[in-house]
Amino acid sequence: MAAQPFDVIVVGAGIMGSCAAHAAASRGARVLLLERFDLLHHRGSSHGESRTIRATYPQPHYPPMVRLARRLWDDAQRDAGYAVLTPTPHVDFGPKDDPALVAAVANGGATELAAGECGARPKWAEVFKLPEGWTAARSELGGVMKATKAVAMFQALAVKMGAVVRDRAEVVDVARTQGDGKIVVRISSGEEFHGAKCIITVGAWTSKLVKSVTGADLPVQPLHTLICYWKVKPGHEHELTTEAGFPTFASYGDTYIYSTPSMEYPGLIKIAMHGGPPCDPDGRDWAIGTGEGGLVEPVARWIDEVMPGHVDTAGGPVLRQPCMYSMTPDEDFVIDFLGGAEFGQDVVVGAGFSGHGFKMGPAVGRILAEMALDGEAGTAEEAGVDLRHFRIGRFEGNPMGNTRSF
Repeated sequence: MAAQPFDVIVVGAGIMGSCAAHAAASRGARVLLLERFDLLHHRGSSHGESRTIRATYPQPHYPPMVRLARRLWDDAQRDAGYAVLTPTPHVDFGPKDDPALVAAVANGGATELAAGECGARPKWAEVFKLPEGWTAARSELGGVMKATKAVAMFQALAVKMGAVVRDRAEVVDVARTQGDGKIVVRISSGEEFHGAKCIITVGAWTSKLVKSVTGADLPVQPLHTLICYWKVKPGHEHELTTEAGFPTFASYGDTYIYSTPSMEYPGLIKIAMHGGPPCDPDGRDWAIGTGEGGLVEPVARWIDEVMPGHVDTAGGPVLRQPCMYSMTPDEDFVIDFLGGAEFGQDVVVGAGFSGHGFKMGPAVGRILAEMALDGEAGTAEEAGVDLRHFRIGRFEGNPMGNTRSF
């Protein structure tokens, strides 16, 4: 296949790359989307049954991006003609004086649940037995996204708008041609593709690719994490479903716990912890047994303390699904031009989404596409999204970047 000129070549077809391809194609750009594995594979961070959306963040720079993303989710679902996002309430728990929780509630516009009067509290609030000194705050911007279905939706919309999608196309080099100055992307088969701009969204493989292309070290560390589904106790199955109005939730404290309502597997509920040990995306231990107690036992203890009457922890989770995070030292994203004398503003990187980026995929994709095509992200500015927090340069002389203590 002869090299073809494209306006934008997107490397990596997870949620971010698929959204970027869709955003660029929607503007009439000639787009090529390349994926190293099969489309909709399970080897990265964009697969699975569910992800949550919430605007309650301790960092004030995320709620505007979440709200922008929520509008773009609606636009994409309208264009596709089907839904991938089920709206729910969202609730945050934790010690009343936890600084991160206090900041998240304030930044996300959440409302503390009233104690005492039954009329002021939703029925689902009775499911939780909060420890002494804890509080709960509710926000209406919540929901559950069908992850793999969502990625497929954005890929289909991109193709409908003229994008070309290729899988089993591992990118091994990105360079600039000596003649016309175009960006040339070479895949492992030896094929080369030429384009005016390139967007790199390869998740856990970002550091490896950037290192091989530029020699620079981008601090994006892959982590192995575990998604756990637990058995709902008999008689309570309906209470914990989206149909019953049960919320997504997050629990602050020593361990950050998150959950989606019982939805994808009837009678089971997804409750898991944020984080995990470092891993090599090309040499993962796929075992989901005894070695992962550190990702299971804290969740079981939390369930036994906070939801003892509704979720059964005996025997551990019914289902365990391995996944990966691409973690930066400060857990903030990387959204920036690759820069340097060779690439300048012609190569854009989106990476380090640190286990909480999926919900913002449409917003990130729009921003990446605008940066590639326009050299700036007008939509981000209009939505009040401050991209300074996501620059690569924040790690220069400061390996912890934006890390702050709440």
